Amino acid sequence: MASQVRQNYHKDCEDAVNKQINLELYSSYVYLSMSFYFDRDDVALRHFAEFLKEQSHEEQEHAEKLMEFQNKRGGRIILQDIKVGFL
Repeated sequence: MASQVRQNYHKDCEDAVNKQINLELYSSYVYLSMSFYFDRDDVALRHFAEFLKEQSHEEQEHAEKLMEFQNKRGGRIILQDIKVGFL
């Protein structure tokens, strides 16, 4: 169902924003995973873990801003599954 507020928002642009949202969320997930790895007692790189956790939050904020933009333009947000890669 098309949004009633959608105006002058090309489908290609909507798709590109959705792709970027998913990339930002994936980056946040990877940073968070790395943060907790470096916070383990057998690794103990606390400051590095804190830095990576901050980066995770920053990436999540980027994704949220893009989702707000997508809603304002009348686009639909499509979130993808997180794929298991090298983790």
